[in-house]
Formats: sequence, C-alpha cells, structure tokens
Amino acid sequence: MARDLILGTAGHIDHGKTSLVKALTGTDCDRLPEEKARGITIDIGFASLVLGDYRLGIVDVPGHERFIKNMLAGATGIDLVLLVIAADDSIMPQTREHLEILKLLGLRHGVIAMTKCDAVEATAREVAALEIRELVAGSFLADAPIIHTSANTGQGIEELKSTLVAACQALRPSDSQNPVHDAPFRLAIDRSFVVQGAGTVVTGSVTSGSVRVGDELDWLPRGERVRVRALHHHDEPVQEVSRGMRAALNLAGVDHHDVARGQEVAEPGYLVPTKCMTVNVKASSDVRRPLKHRNYVRLHIGTAEVMAVLSLLDHDVLPPGESGLGQLFLEEPAMAVWGQPFVLRESSAATTLGGGRIVQPVARKIRRRDDGALTRLKWLESDKAGQRAQAVAWAHGLNGVTATDLVRESGIAPTETGRVIAELKQQEELIELAGRSVHANAIAELQDRVLEVLAKMHGEEALVSAHERSKVLAKLDYLREDSLVNEAINRLVELRLIVVNGKRIARADFKPKLSINLQRLLDKIVAAHVEAAFQPPTPASFVNQAGGNANSLGDVFDVALAEGLLVRVTDDIYLHTEAEAAMRQRISDRLKAGSPGLTVADIRDMLGTSRKYAVPLCEYLDRIGVTRRNGDLRVLAQEPATTHE
Repeated sequence: MARDLILGTAGHIDHGKTSLVKALTGTDCDRLPEEKARGITIDIGFASLVLGDYRLGIVDVPGHERFIKNMLAGATGIDLVLLVIAADDSIMPQTREHLEILKLLGLRHGVIAMTKCDAVEATAREVAALEIRELVAGSFLADAPIIHTSANTGQGIEELKSTLVAACQALRPSDSQNPVHDAPFRLAIDRSFVVQGAGTVVTGSVTSGSVRVGDELDWLPRGERVRVRALHHHDEPVQEVSRGMRAALNLAGVDHHDVARGQEVAEPGYLVPTKCMTVNVKASSDVRRPLKHRNYVRLHIGTAEVMAVLSLLDHDVLPPGESGLGQLFLEEPAMAVWGQPFVLRESSAATTLGGGRIVQPVARKIRRRDDGALTRLKWLESDKAGQRAQAVAWAHGLNGVTATDLVRESGIAPTETGRVIAELKQQEELIELAGRSVHANAIAELQDRVLEVLAKMHGEEALVSAHERSKVLAKLDYLREDSLVNEAINRLVELRLIVVNGKRIARADFKPKLSINLQRLLDKIVAAHVEAAFQPPTPASFVNQAGGNANSLGDVFDVALAEGLLVRVTDDIYLHTEAEAAMRQRISDRLKAGSPGLTVADIRDMLGTSRKYAVPLCEYLDRIGVTRRNGDLRVLAQEPATTHE
C-alpha cells in the first residue's frame, strides 16, 4: 500500500522552485494571474508525484521575503523538504531564512537541489556546493545529498526522484511535525474556493487522523459543527483522506466568505481554541537581537498568523540560540497540540525571531519564576508519558482529564491513553471523583478548602455543633461543582475528618464552646430529661429558664446532641441517652422473649408514658431499625413479617 507524505519546497525567490516542481510532476504550481504575469510565486502552489511506494503531495512556497507568511502556511505539516538553491546565485537571504524556519519547525529529513546548473560552469557549481555545505552544517540537512539539476535540460531530474525515494524511506512516524501518532483527524485550512453546484471547498494538508464522506467535524475557532459532503485528493474524488495527504473538503452549509486561512477542521472535541499557550521557545541563532520578555510578536502556527505578546517565564532575555519557557498571549484564538512547532517573527514581519514547540496548547496565566509551576512544565517535556499525563491532570484541576485531553495536551497516542490512566489510578495519582479522573493533589486541595470553610463556620458560630451541608456547599459555590464538593465531603467522612448528623456536617475535631451561663442551662436541660425519662419536656419549655439566652436554646440542644447527652426523636422530643438505650433494650428483650408483637398501648404501658409520647417513640424505633410495624403490632425488625388478623 502506497504511503502518503507531504514534500515542501524552500528557497530564495527566482531560484527555480516552481520550475523544478513542474519538471518533476508536469504541474505548474503558479495558478494566480499575477504569478503568471510577474514570473514569481506569491501564494502556495500544489502538485502530486508518485514515486514507487510513495505518493507525495508537493507544496510549492514563495521565496520572496514579502511572502514569508505564505511560505510558513505552506510549511505546515510537511514531512520532508526540498531545499532549492540556484547555482548562479548560491546562498541568498531567503535561503538562510527558510533554512532557519525549517529548523525551528523541527524538520528532520530533506534533499538539496542545486538548480540552473546549465547556466554556469563546473567550477561555479563546485563553489556553490561548498557554500551550501557550509550553510547546512550542523542542521538536519548536514548530510543531505546535493543533486545538480536543470529544469530546462532535464539534468538530474531522475536522480532527484531516486534521492527523494531514499529520503522517504528514512522517514519514521515520529519524524512528523505532528508529534502524536494516530491522533484524531486535523486539517489546517490554507485555501478555500467555491465549486459551482457543490458549494464551499477548503484545502489543506492532513496532519493527523482520517475523515470520511459524511463525517462531522469541528470548524474552529468558530466552534461550529460542519459535515463533509465530498472529498478530493489531487483532483480525484475519494471516500476517505488520511494523514500525509493533500485534501480538498466540500463542506455542507458553509459560506465561502466565512472561511479564512488559519482556521481548522478537526474531529469533534479534539482541538480547543485558546488565547494563551505555554511554549518552549528558542531565539533564532541568525538574529543578533535577543528575544525579550513582553516582546510583541507575530505567531505562525499551523496556517494561522496571529499577533501575540511573549512572556518569558524563566528569563528576562533569550540570547540568540538560547531556549526557555514562556507563554504567548494571543490577540485572536488559535489551535494547537502538545509538541506542535511554531515560528515567531517581528510584529513588522521583517525578521524571524525564533520558534519552538508547544508545551501547553491550552493554558492559564503562570506567574514568572514560579518554581512549582516551572517544575510541572518540565514534566510536560519529559519522555515519560505518565509524567506528562500527571502534569496535564494537575493543570486541569477539578475538571479532570479525558483520554482526548491527554492526546491533545501530552502527546500520548490514543491507543495508550487508557493504559496510562489506569496506571496512574493504580498509583493513586489519579482518582475517580464524580465520574472524572482528577489529580490526587487537586482533590486534596478541595478537601482542604472544605475543612477550611467548616473551620471558619465553626469559628463564627461556636455554639453550633454542625452545619447544614447545603450551607457549606453555598460557601464553595464559586467552584460551580456541587457534585465534586459532595464527593470530597464523603471522602472526608471516610477519613473521619468530618462527622455527619443527618443533613448536617462538622469537623471531627470541633467541640462547641459554651459560656458559663449556657453550660448551666445545658446542665438543667440534661437533668430535666434524666428525671422525666420517657415523658421529656419540650425545648420550648426551657425558654423562661434560658432568659437572655433564649435565642441560643437550639444551639444548646445541638451541643447536647453532639456530646451524646441527648438523642433526637422528633424536633420537639429528646430523650436522655441512657433512657433511649433503656427503651431499646426493654422492647428488644420483650419481643425476643416470645411476644407475638407489641401494640402502641403495650409500649406505652411498658415505658410508663402517655400516648402523646408512645406514638413518636414507636415511629422512632421503626426508623432506627429496632422494630418493624406489622399491622397494629411492632415486631423485631429482623423477624419475617406475618399477616396480622
């Protein structure tokens, strides 16, 4: 099966890139009338070339310095480069700049074509070859063959084809500009047009995944869902296109005027538009001026060109050739994935300043020289997938991470995400919380917040032994995640750091603090309940005794409950703890002794109380699982029910 790859040209204006492509493929990549009139390439051109087991989509880029942005758009997603240098001109300014851009984009394979060899003597060609070797020394093209060619005479064309095949054979999947193997479908739009009777068509290089006719895609950064009506690959209709192919997508319901270079189409949910990215940036070695903190720059990523501010996180300046961590704050949203290359140019677009790789494709502002944050960012540069996944989970906080997040933000292949998540859960680095995979530290921080809120509430209301769970949730409503907070509370209960009393919760280490007068009132309440046994006084009956502390009466009863002195039967009936235990014991012993069951009247007489108390006491015994109602009788809860005649 043929392997699809993208070959990009590079080189100075008028060095014969387009003529060489035509000699290789028979296709003239200059399609614009202005290009025909001026004899130069202004925008990106395309051609195809089949070489044995390889189908090359060729992207021909302009060489003029004014059209570097078009060159950068064309360089998106290329697998290998054909660096074109004319024998009569040799090394020129855009030769150097294009090579620097290719290095910044992380290209690893390519071939050098010396063009116009029929126009100069052999000695001049030898000198040009020496100058080329000096230029590419130390770069990915250091050992690349230099093929002497002439588009006019056909010299070297067949040799160039053979050399391109060898370069293709040397390519591995990891050599791609897209660092994630088998990632979801993604295509950065470099051109759009209207086909009569079909509608809007967008083109680009497929940098990952595949798409079929009828599939739905995200149209970004617009955030709209679109459907693929038809697909073409090098002017031929196809049912599917995949990574390494040039593709034209006919999109249903899309207005051509709404499409722009720099937009992307991708598998739903894969890409996330953002205005903040964290990057590892390198200052160009060909520019004497250093990259500075707060530089206003022109970002080129994918086919997009966006103005941005560069914030350096661990440096004030980056001298030529030096690297550092930084953040880009974009004027307009763009899309990226972990490890994706980018290029920075001056705001005036006069000079290439540097470039690098994306560390966090979707980021929040990071404080400069924050050691903790910088350490976690270095995790994202680790060659260990688990460590990168941990860093992504940390950054996502309580939102948790999904398999797609790990593909996009840590460069883990889709086939590996399940294994990585399972391993991190086994190591308790990731914890399942409210249906999400959340970093353990984020959960610990949430639990600390819950405990802090409770501590503050206890401090403000020292007499209240426990607080309504809903009120605690309200204090944390800025999280907008009640389900997560409830899960955190449940975990704290399991850890015995929080105690639960119905719908109320409290810190396990909290004890209500009573004044001398309130302590005396508590003692009177407890003594009255001891004396009253199964005919206890109501809370309201203590209002006169409470005097000026009447408003705190409910809090005093809460303290009695929290300290285990009283047991709540209903809102108006409390039993002393010993009386409640004696009641349970008496009823259980009587029923275990062979009684077929007890009526309310029987229980009333056993306890020496009145029906006013006997009915709620029976309901309480049912509620706590001592008895179970069977007709008019109460039987032991664990006994099987029988029909009472």
